[in-house]
Amino acid sequence: MNPRTEAAVYAGDAVIIERSRREPDSFAGIFDRYYPEIHAYAGRRLGPTLADDVAAETFLIAFDKRRRFDLARDDARPWLYGIASNVIARHRRAEIRQYRALARTGADERAEDHADRVARAVDAGARRPGLARALAELAGRDRDVLLLVAWAELTSEEAGQALGIPAGTARSRLHRARKRIQAALGEETS
Repeated sequence: MNPRTEAAVYAGDAVIIERSRREPDSFAGIFDRYYPEIHAYAGRRLGPTLADDVAAETFLIAFDKRRRFDLARDDARPWLYGIASNVIARHRRAEIRQYRALARTGADERAEDHADRVARAVDAGARRPGLARALAELAGRDRDVLLLVAWAELTSEEAGQALGIPAGTARSRLHRARKRIQAALGEETS
């Protein structure tokens, strides 16, 4: 590992991004740290083919906008997920078609290899046709918060930060999305 990469491994996100403003190559530390996570999230939302495009576009935008990153925040995850969510929004029609196809067939057309089949088995509950139908019917802004919390494992506050909305709004959207999903699946809501 070269010294620059080694230093990036131990530096906080804000330090790396601040350094990248002077030394653009150091942004590779952010890319290396978060690309697999952003790619996996995009893959779950849009499938593996579009995940490559979404993840690449997310990091290109992040690199271009790194001067706007708030250095008071050390964690770049919410910022990157916000960018990824905006890129995904452009692909929303494909995402909704995917959920509708899943709801009709019960088969996940995105799964291509063994790793995807294993992930599908682990996430079997998330692949049920009823859930896919409910996800397709959610308002995009509610679906974004729900999936950032469920799949990206962000807190509702981080999801709000990612989407540029107040934490209370994110919590409201998450609550509304969960209620609608529960209702669509015929579960009791309390």
